[in-house]
Amino acid sequence: MTGKDHELWDARFLSQIIASMADGVFSLDADGKISSWNPSMERISGYSSGEALDKTCAILQCSRCFEMECPANLKECGILTHGKAGGSECMVRHKEGYDVPVIKNARAVYGDEDTIIGVVETLTDLTDLKKARQKAEEAASRLRESLRFDNIIGRSHIMQQVFTEIRVAANSYATILIDGESGTGKELVAGAIHYNSSVSAKPLMTVNCSALSESLLESELFGHVRGAFTGAVRDRKGRFEEADGGTVFLDEIGEISPLIQVKLLRVLQEREIERVGESRRRKINIRIIAATHQDLYQLVQKGHFREDLYYRLKVFPIHLPPLREHKEDIPLLINHFIRNQNKITKKKIKGVSPTAMRIIMDHSWPGNVRELENAIEHAFVLRAKGDIDVFDLPLEIRQMKYQPPDRKEPESPRSRKKLTKSVLIEILTACDWNKAEVGRQVGLSRTAIWKYMKKWDIPLKSPLSE
Repeated sequence: MTGKDHELWDARFLSQIIASMADGVFSLDADGKISSWNPSMERISGYSSGEALDKTCAILQCSRCFEMECPANLKECGILTHGKAGGSECMVRHKEGYDVPVIKNARAVYGDEDTIIGVVETLTDLTDLKKARQKAEEAASRLRESLRFDNIIGRSHIMQQVFTEIRVAANSYATILIDGESGTGKELVAGAIHYNSSVSAKPLMTVNCSALSESLLESELFGHVRGAFTGAVRDRKGRFEEADGGTVFLDEIGEISPLIQVKLLRVLQEREIERVGESRRRKINIRIIAATHQDLYQLVQKGHFREDLYYRLKVFPIHLPPLREHKEDIPLLINHFIRNQNKITKKKIKGVSPTAMRIIMDHSWPGNVRELENAIEHAFVLRAKGDIDVFDLPLEIRQMKYQPPDRKEPESPRSRKKLTKSVLIEILTACDWNKAEVGRQVGLSRTAIWKYMKKWDIPLKSPLSE
């Protein structure tokens, strides 16, 4: 192959490479006229090669050419002074009139005696990346929306006290300890504190301490350096570093091991961490919110949790009451969950029938608000329209010993033998005349208790309430 053949082959090969590139590539001659225009430029700009050739790059109406409008004249272009332009994120105007986000790179081509004979420019289309960013921003916005105060439902006195504590906590930078049974909404409260605080624009990192082994939790929180353990092929930041300036939410804090307790105590005292496998101390600026369903003080008494760490965490405690202690909020919660499920499923469920509501109000809700939400979601699977009824509820809720008034309530021999008028009055007094609770304690339904009260002429309401 002759030298001329080589040159021809190289030119064709280069032409095919440029034609196959995902990035837009075009060139300008010494007069500032477009001399080449690859297929990706046709896609990005909407202009065909035939429409673009011999035009100036002004057809792109680039929003950023060395901080000025494109002069449409190579002699006036800033590329002559700078020689290149790299990594500028800007907009170019599509033939149809809309803007296309791109990263623009340009480089001058020099001939003999360092004279510029042209310019080569590339455009990287950012349309898909912009869409991804927008989706991420929308997801973050939805998260912030879901963690507003008005999405924590409750008008009862006990919940109003919780709202007050959340507002106070949000306005401080103190370490918060949230305690409450599973399903009471501890993570929701932690989010509300963060997103209503002065660091709401900073990260909120959530770590479930019960879901990871000691070694994995240590790496997750503090990070590690390459070679610290098998599989550590690169340095990695932990959650404490990633949340710098923001908040770390440690759920189920009562599950952490003695080693993690010692390391966490240093974080709270010194505001510094050491990555696994490294002796260098790194300063961090974070706020810690911890949560537990256990009685941490009892764990301290038993020697399972460090006392000094307990008091470091409990700078400002927030207690979330179980649902059974504020049942007056149940109708509000149900309406909230029905609205949410109607949006998700596109159904038009109106509410809950009186019979179903009676069973719901009688239930003890050991799984708290989460169990109630799941019960409504379960009902939406079965119910297409109208009101949620008894048999739309989960089986464990329907298994309450509720009987319609027209059915005779069977009495167990054990109940007949042990339950007397005086015993029933004593239990009613202890349960504040809550017949459903009395029934649970003696193993009978609410209806059976009501019948015994009628039989023995016991007032249906507490005499003290009259």
